[in-house]
Amino acid sequence: MAGGARHGRQGGGQRPVRGRRGQSSASSQGRGTPPSGGRPRTGNAPRKSNSERSLGGEQVEGRQAIREMLIAGRRKVREIWIAGDIDAADVIDDIRELAADSRVQVLDVARKRIEQAARSEAPQGVIAFAAPLPEADFDELLVPRGKVNPFLVALDGVTDPGNLGAFLRCCDGAGVTGVILPKHRSVHITPTAAKAAAGAIEHLDIAVVPGLPNAMERMKKARVWTIGLDDEAGRSLFEIGELARDPVCMILGAEGKGLSRLVRERCDLVVSIPMQGQLSSLNVSVAGALATYEILRNRRP
Repeated sequence: MAGGARHGRQGGGQRPVRGRRGQSSASSQGRGTPPSGGRPRTGNAPRKSNSERSLGGEQVEGRQAIREMLIAGRRKVREIWIAGDIDAADVIDDIRELAADSRVQVLDVARKRIEQAARSEAPQGVIAFAAPLPEADFDELLVPRGKVNPFLVALDGVTDPGNLGAFLRCCDGAGVTGVILPKHRSVHITPTAAKAAAGAIEHLDIAVVPGLPNAMERMKKARVWTIGLDDEAGRSLFEIGELARDPVCMILGAEGKGLSRLVRERCDLVVSIPMQGQLSSLNVSVAGALATYEILRNRRP
């Protein structure tokens, strides 16, 4: 996945004209609490919670991801398993202390039991069971927060949880104010995604929408510019310029397929990442990191 640019902007500082959407350049707290009643110390995984407006993510694996979940305090943590033979480490001490502060039960269990319950390749000897991640309200993401304009990202057909997690970690670092995931044809929060995000999902507002094309129309009405990243575009990511200071949403497509036709047609601007070597594209999380930090660079005073 790389980015490419098409649209009727005539220079780095000019805004795209909304009347020519989709044209190509050629054509124009809940702190965690113990399980109610006290859970027997048997090492059996707690049941998942059901929530219609949640992102999933009930099972969290990896030391940093669990530490950040406890720090954020956005959802209840039922209990945490730590391998009995785990090596001493500051992050493990942090997890135990944060869990004690939040009255979260910590169980020392056999490493084999953790490996059997794990859903990612390397849980690092720690698994937490929590309430689902809360889903953000899409319309609220379109509203400025004080003097800060929305800086959104949306993913179109990205299905690899490792890529999602790595990109969400970049989103947190770049100051993204909201992430938009389509309900279908997109990976959501899995243990692999949460672990790759290293806890970033606990600090991001993430909304799920029925379909990106309709969501983009709502963004248009809210005066949020939509910028697609696509290999085939003719304009450069580095031409965004001062447009980045307005309310914006950067949209990334899946590796190989890129942006879907309907999404591409509805973008105000489509840009690409200039490639100087022999390869024509980048991993979606790498491309997304470059794009979000380019927007951040242009947003800074």
